[in-house]
This record gives sequence, structure tokens and C-alpha cells, in this order.
Amino acid sequence: MTDHSAEDRRLGMAAPIQRRDFLNGVLVGTGAVAAGLAGGLSAHAAALTGTGTGVGPVKAGLDPYPPARTGMRGAHPGAFENAHALRDGTLPLAGAVDQGEVYDLVIVGGGLSGLSAAHFYHKAMGHKAMGTGQKVLVLDNHDDFGGHAKRNEFVVNGKTIVCNGGTLNIESPERYNPWAKSVLDDIGLDLDRYRTANTANRHLYADLGLSAAFAFDRETFGKATHGKDSVVRLPKGHFYGFNAEVIDAAPIGDKARAALHRLTAKDQPDYLPGLSVAAKKDWLARHSFREFLIDKAGLDEEAYWFFQDMGCGTFCVGGDATPALFGWVQGYPGFSGMGLGDVPEGLFADLPGGQHGRQKEGPDAVHFPDGNATVARALVAKLIPAATGARSMEDFGMAHIAYDALDRPESPTRIRLSSIVVHVEHLGDPAKADEVAVRYINGGALKQVRAKAVILASWNMMIPYIMPELPQAQKDALAYGVKGPLVYTSVALTNWRAFKSLGVARFDCPTMFHNEVGLTEAATLGGLTHASSPDEPVVAHLVKYCTKPGLPRRDQHRAARADLLATSFETFERETRAQLQRLLGPGGFDARRDIAAITVNRWPHGYAYTYNSLYDPVEWVYSETPTRPCVVGRQPFGLVSIANSDAAASPHTDAAMLEAHRAVQEVIERKTYPFTPRRIG
Repeated sequence: MTDHSAEDRRLGMAAPIQRRDFLNGVLVGTGAVAAGLAGGLSAHAAALTGTGTGVGPVKAGLDPYPPARTGMRGAHPGAFENAHALRDGTLPLAGAVDQGEVYDLVIVGGGLSGLSAAHFYHKAMGHKAMGTGQKVLVLDNHDDFGGHAKRNEFVVNGKTIVCNGGTLNIESPERYNPWAKSVLDDIGLDLDRYRTANTANRHLYADLGLSAAFAFDRETFGKATHGKDSVVRLPKGHFYGFNAEVIDAAPIGDKARAALHRLTAKDQPDYLPGLSVAAKKDWLARHSFREFLIDKAGLDEEAYWFFQDMGCGTFCVGGDATPALFGWVQGYPGFSGMGLGDVPEGLFADLPGGQHGRQKEGPDAVHFPDGNATVARALVAKLIPAATGARSMEDFGMAHIAYDALDRPESPTRIRLSSIVVHVEHLGDPAKADEVAVRYINGGALKQVRAKAVILASWNMMIPYIMPELPQAQKDALAYGVKGPLVYTSVALTNWRAFKSLGVARFDCPTMFHNEVGLTEAATLGGLTHASSPDEPVVAHLVKYCTKPGLPRRDQHRAARADLLATSFETFERETRAQLQRLLGPGGFDARRDIAAITVNRWPHGYAYTYNSLYDPVEWVYSETPTRPCVVGRQPFGLVSIANSDAAASPHTDAAMLEAHRAVQEVIERKTYPFTPRRIG
């Protein structure tokens, strides 16, 4: 830390919080890079408990328990540098040391798709304990399992609090494909029971009088706000959208105000007169929501401020790069006078993952306290029972994972972390080979294991680099999609009295550093209870959508990714503290006093690329055509199959599980055994 200005001191940049393992995102002061996974894990909570605010300085070295690590997480230092060297052609691939290990199946990638593939494989092969002797190895480049489904865990004033470091929830569970539903059933996740247990939590913030609010930053609106930030709340208990009262209270000009009132009026004009319904939908599919609002609905740039983040939650780009048709599907204003009718049941939503559609009627999406990290933890417990004593769904709230049990020789499934796969090659002609060599880097050394079958459950964009023997057309298809970058920042707070004082649970702030700032969704799982009082510790969940408005979508992802990787943890910490102080300061918040820990979940390769009719053929968006790059790219090659959410062109958990099931079916159908493996399900 080099900046000790008065402002930095006021924000607590030098305060002893849980983040001093990292300087600019790089581990310092210890030689314990990923080496401490084998010992001392149960002491992680004690290491995080201090005095005063309840949190003391981090002990020397990296916390040995991965979910409790703070600083720069997600694509953390050490997880991706070798991948970049491979991409750049500077990574030596000769001299791999064979480990003398041969597996029935090696899975590259320990995310939800990879873990589900291991589950499907054992289930298909009739695995019971060690009955069939099938051996599976999962290799992952991160120091924790789960892929994007990571858990951020803190202990503040003796209380364990958590947040999702990535994958947020089980969205539209009623739309889940049968294979994804079977995984949830097999690992004991009873969504109805969970919903019932959280009935009171669902209304906690509303019952306390909280709502959402728009934050008008002084940099954008300072002329109208006399150089100050301004916050306008929605009515009590409202957490999405806006209404006439918000429009009237917003610090905007008369022209923008009139346009917004016109756009949200009950009686709407037809903004595409003279076109048939089919032609209107075609126009909306080929023009951005921004074009529709400005060129057709008559909004100016100031009024468009309210809509610029539309699409970010699905595409990682805003309204400038999201089809206007998506605005209609999602219920945004401006379409009621166009005679478009009801959104067809199958439009968007029936593609794998239901990535574009509304939820079917039925219970809401399910959000565990740590997001879908609960799903990953339950899968690991099923695959490797020795890793945890947790068995029931409720157990996983406070479950401790013994990371030293993940990679034991006697286990039918082994998970080897901090092991980035850099080369996959058939030993001989792919059409006739009996084994595949899988080379990976672990502990700075290039190692090799062999497999009778391989499932690549990693990102599509990496596969052409790690498997150069693939046909060029398939490599081109795998490289087509560009994953969307984004950041989830988790901030452990000693209390949330400022939120209560302001009457706000979430701030929408499109033109500030983080686009969204709010309290974590109130959720309880077993002994892991959400704070019922503002005096208790809680985690604030901040979202930063990394966009570059004006560029085509895939170019936005590439440019924003470069910026994200160049942004230090110090910058993230300073901006996070400053934004929280600006938003919550009027409610009595003190960044130096009230922040206990900061974890930045950096995802330069975040959401899977979903097809977008502004830049991709329209038929790719609406149907599973065989020409879609995800379909071409996921074809099996020799002994290798491909899973992951990219293979479905959907960022959703059920899509990742669907592709895992398909890949496992390909594996077992080409294997020859003295028994006939049963199909899954």
C-alpha cells in the first residue's frame, strides 16, 4: 500500500482487515502457495476471529481453507497465468513426469458440469462404494472446487456469514431438464423444504421497511444535485423497476422526465406503426434496446440512464448490445401499444438453461446462502464421503470440507486442485487409441496421467489450445463464443444499521464503480442463519458488469476483460470502500469501522456466451440448430467428450448438468466392459 492520503485513511485502507494476504492481487509474505491444503484446516475460523470489531489482522500466510480466503478470488493469482502462456505459445510442454496413474475417466474442470459428470459416470456404471473399481480423476486449475460456484466465508464477531462468490441460484427450477433434476434429488437438495424453511426470510427486508433505490452519482448528475450524490428510493417493499414517484424525484431534466412518464404511461403508442406483428418482432430482434428507446420511443441520453444496464445480468452487456426483443420478453416498458400479444411459452425459454425466458408459474428461484456453492459441496460429499460429515441438505450450511481428503488414492473419485490442464492427446491414432495422455501443471511441475476416457468440462475457448489434434472446424467452433466478464465483490460488515436507517436493501448505480450494491438475499440453511437484526454481521453483495458500450458484444467482452485483469486489488478495495461510504455514509456507515473483510471475485471469463440476434444468426437464438457453434464444438473426438455450460450456450446450472449427462452417455456408449452399463436416470 503506497497511498496514505487522508482520504485513504478515512476509508480505512490501512485498517487491519481480512485481506492482507494480497498486495495488488499477488500473494506475498509466505511460501505457502496452495501447499497448505493438507493440514490445519479446521482452525480457519479461529484464525479469522479477532477483537474489537470482531476481526483482527490476517495471520501470516494464506488462510488454508479456500472458502475463507479473501483478497482477489475468482480467477485468483496462480489459476490462469499458465493458460495465458499456453495461448501465447511460451509454455514449455516437453518433459512431463508421468505419475503412473491410469483412470477410467479424467474430467478436466471441477465446476458443476465436471462434478455432475463424475456423478453421472459412477451412477451409470453401477458404482456403489468401491464395487466396480471405476476410478475418476477431476483436475481443476483453481484452489477450490465448484468452478464459478464458489463460496465466500467469513467469521465476524464469532458468527459465520457467507455469500456466493459466483453462481447465484437455481433459476427457474420448474424448467430444469430431467438430468439436472436428478442431480438435485441424488444429492439430497429438497427445494420445497428449503423454501418452506425460508418463508420468513423472503419478507425480512420488506418487513423492516426496506426497498431498492437508484443512486444518482455526483459525477453524472452533479449539476442538478449541486455536486452531491443523490438517492431516490422505490416505495417500501419494492425491489425492482421504478414508478412515477421515482421519475418525479430523480435529478433529471424536464425533457427526460416527460419522456419517462410517456414511456411508462398506461396507454402506449405503437412505436413501429405500419409493420405486421411478425415484422415488428423481426425488427426488435435485429435492433438494440437502446436504439428502440432513443430512435423510436423518443428517450434522450439522460432518460436512457435508467435502462443502460438492461441485459447485463444475462449477456454481460447493456442495452446498447442487447436486442430490443429481449426487453419485451423481460417486461420492460414501451411495448404495450405494439400489439405483440403474449410472450410465447417457447420463446427463448425452452433452449438449454431457459437462459432468456421468464420463469414458468410456480415457486421462485432458489438461492442458498452461498449460492450454488451448496450444490457443489453436496456433489463433493456424494462423490467423496470422506471429505465431509455433512449428509443432509441442512448440514451443508455449516459443513466443513476436509480438502486433504479430496485426492486420496483409495477414493473412487479424486479431485486434484491447483492443477491446470495444458495438453490432452491420444496415445496413437484417435480412432484406435486406448488411452489419452492428460498433462497438467501442479506445484510448478508439468505432470501427466493417462485415461481411458476424457471429458473436457472446462471452458470451450481453452480447448483448442490444450487439444491441438482436434479438427480445425471444431476448434473454430469452440473459439466462437467469448465469455462475459464480471465481478462479484463480497464485503463482510460488522452490522447493517446504515441500510436500515436509509430504508434501502439494494442500490442500482449504473454509473458508479459497482453497478449494484446490496445486502445478500436473506437465506438460512441449517445452522447457517441470516442476520435477523441490523445489529448482526452480514455480507454486502456488490456487482460490477464489465462493459464497453459502443463496441460489438464480443469485442466488449475482450476489451473489458483486459481492463479487469489490469485492475489491482488495491484499486478494487479503494473503490469499494469509497462507494459504500458514499451510499451508506448518510445512514451512519463508517468504512474504516464497519468493514470486516473484502473478497473480490474476479471472473474475466464469466458467463457462457449466449447467442444474441444483433450479432448472431437469428435462428441460433430461437432453436437448437445443428449449425450453432456450441453444437459443432461439443462433438466427441476419439476418447474425448466435451461438457460445460459453453456447450449449451447458456450460463445456467441446469445447462451445465445437461451437457455433463450427454458427455457421459458418449463415454459409456463407446466403452466396452464385461457388463452392460445401464443408462443414467
